[in-house]
Amino acid sequence: MSELIQKLKSLGFTEYESKVFLALIKGHNMSVPDIAKSAKIRRTDVYDIMKSFVEKGFCNEIETNSVLMYEIINPDIILDKLELKAQKENEKRLASLKDTFKNLKPLYCSEKTDNNKSFNVELIRGYNLHRVEKFFNLIKNAKREILLMIRMEIHVSDEIDLTAANFIKSGGVIKTIYELSDNFKIKKNDRWVECTNDDLYNVFSKFESYGEQLKLSKTKIPNLAIFDRETVFLNVVDKSDTKKNNEADVIFKNKDFAETMTEVFNRAWESSFSLKEYIKKN
Repeated sequence: MSELIQKLKSLGFTEYESKVFLALIKGHNMSVPDIAKSAKIRRTDVYDIMKSFVEKGFCNEIETNSVLMYEIINPDIILDKLELKAQKENEKRLASLKDTFKNLKPLYCSEKTDNNKSFNVELIRGYNLHRVEKFFNLIKNAKREILLMIRMEIHVSDEIDLTAANFIKSGGVIKTIYELSDNFKIKKNDRWVECTNDDLYNVFSKFESYGEQLKLSKTKIPNLAIFDRETVFLNVVDKSDTKKNNEADVIFKNKDFAETMTEVFNRAWESSFSLKEYIKKN
């Protein structure tokens, strides 16, 4: 019984309400003295609880010639009542949550100080549903140029391909350096398989057909994106502990830093291979 009392308390019942509820569940047509005896609490503590239970529709109050009797209704009906109440309360809390953050959103970074006017940094750590969305938004908001350094282990998604193709079609420039690891895979017949040189050529030829300028590298490069030489997106992965998601994205909104990283990109670009050069050497 003590376990059931704890469960009822976790649902919002008080200690005495839980004991009275259990007494009513076990009994049939009970008076207040009967309930108090079964619940092992004082009779005076039962009256207010029974009044509350009747108002909530948990039990029926039956008038007799001498005393009021109480009979609990079907537990399935009580469950429906409590479930409906929980749903309504949850909907109300959710609506309040959304409304609160709707009002908070315009305040985000609305007050600029001398310290953050020139350097805006955003850190997104671990698994986060908004990480990919953040990257796509940066691509969609770019106006002129996107410089990418990508450590390729699997073929990037078609959604990224399409977003990049639309950007180029609208007049933008995309230059990408791909680091080819030994784990580079491609999807065939709904399975990820090792990528051959022919597969590799087909994948990157497709990118070039969109208008993307690309080079391939065997040396290690960071996962990095530079947008309009104003914003830098940096992805960092710690593979020392494979059991944890030790991954983070850092977004720097600073022109000086973006220009510095553009110089890093240009040096890597000069030392990388074109697709034809790479295929010829391999």
